[in-house]
Amino acid sequence: MNKTQIAIGSQRVGEGQPVYVVAEIGINHNGSLEVAKKLIEGAALAGCDAVKFQKRTPEKCVPRDQWSIERDTPWGRMTYIDYRYKVEFGKAEFADIDAFCKAQKIQWFASCWDEDAVDFIAQFDVPAYKAASASLTDHALLKKMKATGKPLMISTGMSTMDEIARTVSAIGEKHLLMAHATSTYPCPLEQLNLRMIHTLKALYPTVPVGYSGHETGLAPSLAAVAFGATFLERHITLDRAMWGSDQAASVELPGLIRLVQGVRDIEKSVGDGVKRVYDEELSQRKKLRRVRSEEMAHPAVNVSARAASGRA
Repeated sequence: MNKTQIAIGSQRVGEGQPVYVVAEIGINHNGSLEVAKKLIEGAALAGCDAVKFQKRTPEKCVPRDQWSIERDTPWGRMTYIDYRYKVEFGKAEFADIDAFCKAQKIQWFASCWDEDAVDFIAQFDVPAYKAASASLTDHALLKKMKATGKPLMISTGMSTMDEIARTVSAIGEKHLLMAHATSTYPCPLEQLNLRMIHTLKALYPTVPVGYSGHETGLAPSLAAVAFGATFLERHITLDRAMWGSDQAASVELPGLIRLVQGVRDIEKSVGDGVKRVYDEELSQRKKLRRVRSEEMAHPAVNVSARAASGRA
């Protein structure tokens, strides 16, 4: 296998392969298995390669001093720790999701926010793991995911170049994928800094580099693919006006269809940089070109002629 390619299940991700498109459901299902299934169906219909969820153990991920803070939710006023449990799927829900994704012929995996969550997701034999930008400096968690032997995607939002370098040094480049990201929801265009894709590719030539976008609209994500992103992740939603912190930076399903089609169009159109005259151009060339190439004064020929005559 090419050193810049990594197998996620039966699919290869990296240079020379189709862009691997991940539809991030996250917690945009708001605890509803019905909503989750609608999003899975939409992602499969759009042609995405995978859907991704998030998994937390609330008592480990929520600081103890925030447990009892009350907040308004779609289910009424409740403590923050109760809310976090409300939007978490358990074993029965993920077993249903696992079966449903197999029926839809789409891969799924999850961002694990704590080590117990890794053990929980491991029981479903997912093809990969993801670490959110917030977890980039949690080396123990990243090592736990890498110890599964499955590929690990990391996101680089809210991180310095030194933090990225120390993380890569700590966990190694084997089976690692890296996404450029900016952790603002939604992200202003001037903060996207898509040229970081080039920077990361140059620094880590054996690591497939992708893009995790949190902007509104589709153009920056398509530009990221043109910039060489080997995988693309976008949050998806049934309605950007739904309750939840990630909804506004998400793509609704009709937009997701346009996004995936745009990605595939870009893949076909970027080419290899070698100039060709295509067969389909020949009739236009014959009909429209007034001066043939053999009639043109070629600088290299003129220089050679002058040199042969001693006038160079």
